[in-house]
Amino acid sequence: MASKIENQTDFTDKLLELMQQQNISSFKALSKVAGVSKYQIQRLRRGKIQQMRLEYAIKLSRSLQIELNDLINNFSETELTKQASTQQSSSQIADLKKEYERLQKQLANQEQSLLAQFQQSSLQIIESLLIQFPTAAYKARENRQLPAVNIIPLIEKPITRLLQEWGVEAVAEVGTELPYLPEMHQLIEGNAQPNEKVKVRYTGYRQGEKLLYRAKVSPV
Repeated sequence: MASKIENQTDFTDKLLELMQQQNISSFKALSKVAGVSKYQIQRLRRGKIQQMRLEYAIKLSRSLQIELNDLINNFSETELTKQASTQQSSSQIADLKKEYERLQKQLANQEQSLLAQFQQSSLQIIESLLIQFPTAAYKARENRQLPAVNIIPLIEKPITRLLQEWGVEAVAEVGTELPYLPEMHQLIEGNAQPNEKVKVRYTGYRQGEKLLYRAKVSPV
């Protein structure tokens, strides 16, 4: 029975604090000072003050030197509900924080995984360049008579394939003569008016509708 009562004494600490301020040493002493039964004090501890007769509440407020309205507000079930709501909100915030941290960690792991996949697929595309080009460059240094044109396919093929995989295409081929378009071309020397013929010196690139680099041109 005592355990059951103890589980319901939600405002006991608050009552003890008020009693200490008035030098009231026990609930028995409070009962005597206020002129109310121990049962009424027990109801106060349980937050049942709104079910008490008004005269008992007034006697307790006078003995504890606290305004009646404050006594009712501080020892009512509405206060308990407010506290429970605050605790619930704090718990929900903590849960949301944990979920946010979990999602952040998950996204970070996904980014690392996607980056690893991207790097792996890119390396596979330029595998022949990575393996063969250093050897070809070594042989070219050893034999100055080796035509450089023989090395071009080693570089051109994997780069072309990589650009195709990424949906990147050249704006214009190097050496091509075409009308000058300022939005597509960048003059690297001289002057030219729109639609005047220019020659492509360095190719530009676009990816779908997005222009990545303008082609560098010079007047013909």
